[in-house]
Amino acid sequence: MGSVTQEAQLLGNVRRVAVIGAGISGVASAAHLLRHGLDVALFERSSIAGGVWHYDPRAANEPPYPNEHPPAPSKIDASGNESLPRRDNNFGEASFDEVSVVHAPPGPCYVGLRNNVPTSLMRSTLLDWPEGTKDFVSQDHLERYIQRLAGHTGAQEKTLYDTSVESVYKTPGSPHWTVHTRTLSRHEGMGKSSFEFVERTWQFDAVVVASGHYHEPRVPNIPGLLNLKQRFPDRVMHSKRYRTPNIFQDKNVFIIGAGVSSLDIARESQITAKHIYQSSRGGKFDLPRPYCLPARSESRHEGNTDDLLDDDSPIPFEVVLEDGTRLHDVDRIVLGTGYISSYPFLGALQDPSIPLEKADDRIIITSDGCVTHNLHKDIFYTADPTLAFVGVPYHISTFSLFDFQGEVVARVFSGRATLPTETAMRREYGLRREKMSVEDSSKEFHSLWGKETEYIDEMLGWVNRDAALLGHEPMKGVDNRWRSNRAEFAKKMKEIRRWPPVAEDEKVPL
Repeated sequence: MGSVTQEAQLLGNVRRVAVIGAGISGVASAAHLLRHGLDVALFERSSIAGGVWHYDPRAANEPPYPNEHPPAPSKIDASGNESLPRRDNNFGEASFDEVSVVHAPPGPCYVGLRNNVPTSLMRSTLLDWPEGTKDFVSQDHLERYIQRLAGHTGAQEKTLYDTSVESVYKTPGSPHWTVHTRTLSRHEGMGKSSFEFVERTWQFDAVVVASGHYHEPRVPNIPGLLNLKQRFPDRVMHSKRYRTPNIFQDKNVFIIGAGVSSLDIARESQITAKHIYQSSRGGKFDLPRPYCLPARSESRHEGNTDDLLDDDSPIPFEVVLEDGTRLHDVDRIVLGTGYISSYPFLGALQDPSIPLEKADDRIIITSDGCVTHNLHKDIFYTADPTLAFVGVPYHISTFSLFDFQGEVVARVFSGRATLPTETAMRREYGLRREKMSVEDSSKEFHSLWGKETEYIDEMLGWVNRDAALLGHEPMKGVDNRWRSNRAEFAKKMKEIRRWPPVAEDEKVPL
């Protein structure tokens, strides 16, 4: 057995770990932490595992218009006290269902959601897909896979459902992370249901943030949009609220954006809508469709038409596109404008008043809401690597990469792998930040488009070097079958650069 160098740090005092979120990144992380002998508590604010793949017919409440920056979190002072109050427990006469939507807002899953990366590339090393699973499947298959993984690995037994994480912080001089949670409980009796919140404070040696990307909708400040939303609130919505295409029956629909959800909504709604308009900026990662309008949208209200329209009347406004196209017959507007990275439970580590370029060596989220700052390999918080993130990269094979990251975290936390010193991690991160050009902005900072295998191999080399030095079994990572399938899929995507076709038996039910 060898020894680690002076350029490395070994985390040897981690025993209890909090994991936030029971989607694939949280469940996989908890599973690997358990497998490496650590005590885990997995917190999930909804009542079921599955994350973004869980379909809830309810929709989250709409965000503010506009909504371009992360929300301001509670502030934690040096004594661990919050300078802003936690969420109000007084919901008046609200029903349990109304309260639960606020406590655990439903995610963006819609009836027709399916994977856009083959299932052969989306799997944990701890559980194979059932024999005969198709490459592209509906959301319920993916949700059940996550739930089977939780049951198979013991993560299910460590999960506290209906429990939101309200704050995560360290007081100066403390070796532990303080985690404050809030659990929503339902009580039945006297012919009706009631509810209560139970708050609890925990102490952990380490925390894994695995809460995903799709919580805080991004609503751009398009001229006229706020006015339209205020006057016709049911006609303008973010794509997070979309569930089925039947809401667009015989309507003219204008979709802003050309990402995954936008393309899905456009594809599905062809069945029901009268006409679909779609606006694309022509961005690097926009997915092309023949009916996309290659321009950025701008909406303008026209006239003083009475607000009380019947449901068959178009919205009295005009959409002006940069190519000069003008639309007057739009009935519904859908904002497929993406999401803001937000971890409000991190307190002062999220500060929307700080611009991207002013980020210091401590902040994690700034006003741009795109970059998760100061992470080594997009995982470990450089100022204190006992805070880790799983699920930050995108344009990747999500299940496989997040499972891989989860095992790396488990090996570091269990003392089976080292990290560079804080100085070395900061140096590497600084060089990476310098490469981020003004043109690319922050939107590509965490993209691993075309670099996923390189990312995996680099970390495998580091982890397995340490495994040899410290006398532990090597990490297998992805296998040759995955690598072969990944190379083949990358080749196909480069050739066709479009969404996989939908099989007849996967058409969206109305």
